Amino acid sequence: MAADCSRFVRFQDDAELAKLPTTNGGNGIKPNETQVAETSGEKGLKKDTRKFLKARVLSRVFSEDYEKVRKRTLLDPRAQTIHRWNKILLVACLVSLFVDPLFFYLPLVRDEVCIDIGTTLEVFLTMIRSMADVFYMIQILLKFRTAYVAPSSRVFGRGDLVIDSSKIATRYLIKGFWLDFVAALPLPQALIWIVIPNLGGSTMANTKNVLRFIIIFQYLPRLFLIFPLSSQIIKATGVVTETAWAGAAYNLVLYMLASHFLGASWYLLSIERQEACWRSVCDMEEPSCQYGFFDCKRVEDSLRASWFIASNITILCSPKANFYQFGIYGDAVTSQVTTSSFFHKYFFCLWWGLRNLSSLGQGLLTSTFVGEIMFAIVVATLGLVLFGLLIGNMQTYLQSTTVRLEEWRVRRTDTEQWMHHRQLPPELRQSVRKYNQYKWLATRGVDEEALLKGLPADLRRDIKRHLCLELVRRVMKPCLLLLVPH
Repeated sequence: MAADCSRFVRFQDDAELAKLPTTNGGNGIKPNETQVAETSGEKGLKKDTRKFLKARVLSRVFSEDYEKVRKRTLLDPRAQTIHRWNKILLVACLVSLFVDPLFFYLPLVRDEVCIDIGTTLEVFLTMIRSMADVFYMIQILLKFRTAYVAPSSRVFGRGDLVIDSSKIATRYLIKGFWLDFVAALPLPQALIWIVIPNLGGSTMANTKNVLRFIIIFQYLPRLFLIFPLSSQIIKATGVVTETAWAGAAYNLVLYMLASHFLGASWYLLSIERQEACWRSVCDMEEPSCQYGFFDCKRVEDSLRASWFIASNITILCSPKANFYQFGIYGDAVTSQVTTSSFFHKYFFCLWWGLRNLSSLGQGLLTSTFVGEIMFAIVVATLGLVLFGLLIGNMQTYLQSTTVRLEEWRVRRTDTEQWMHHRQLPPELRQSVRKYNQYKWLATRGVDEEALLKGLPADLRRDIKRHLCLELVRRVMKPCLLLLVPH
């Protein structure tokens, strides 16, 4: 009986058991009623109970019983499949965070004083971004089919798994669905290929202005999703990465992503500042100049060609002319970053972001534009926070690789001081040194006894049997040879 009760399931609402038909035990059975009537009543009760339980929907199970009653379409949140998927999704999130700022490099400046859109880069980014969006969509589908631990059952043990599909869907819709949904939307692709071509006005201006807000709007939820995902991995395995060097590299990648995003933002803002200078010159040269001339689709226009020949816009919109304040964007115009090829301007902007993020924006000489000053403040503040986190996390990871060696050196120093204080003879000192050296080579500073004490008795027995099996075989082999008759 005890074996039958060791594994059991819990139902959705035990209060409904009160609806079961009950006997008249409270009123008692009259002595003149026959035994046959009592037997038939018990059979009827068992039959009704069996039908009731059969009609019930199983909604909770213990973790140990999940494999017995699990549905094929539901997943255990503590299974290895979910742990592996979380790591894959974390890599996909990092890739998407790298791809999104690359849309800022779509606008480019031509020598004809106009802004164009890089079609080749546009197609490539659309393909890569669509592939990254697939992982977010798969995550949404998995969340709808992943059981969760009931909060009321976490007091003892691992808790009960809720396997009711309706409860799982309701909980996910209330808590995290909308954030995942916004992160999974293919907004840049839809804007570039569907919305912007159908808008009125300049395609260049629409692409530049709309992309800036949409990318930042979707970048924030995608960035936020990394933190609960990393928390789930740490909760399941203890660490995000298995080795200390991988952990240090992971923190460095996050720091480089921040530099990458700041560099791309600086590039797009540089083009806007350069266009603002063109508009200022255009206001001076009215009515022969129009704002639409700065779209490269109108380069072949005769009116634009005549204006461009007569205008001195290229001279005035140079940082050396002191006609317009470029501020922190002057390097982009002076170094011709906005007119360079993709790889040249990408690495220059990445270096700009990394340099100013590491120096906390100390080299930024801003103009009087409020937006530019706010951008410099963000760079300085973000650099202070991220640089501190990077140094602290990398120090923690790198110190963990040498912590046992440092502990062994401290113990060896303490041993030498103790032997000198007690005036041990040289022979004993040498023996103690040899023993410490042998122990370090054999265990590398790991206390094996402390490790074994924390394990169950049967597991300790199996480990000791495995470690001593070869020694027992070598000892028993000569004895067995003596027992064998010649």
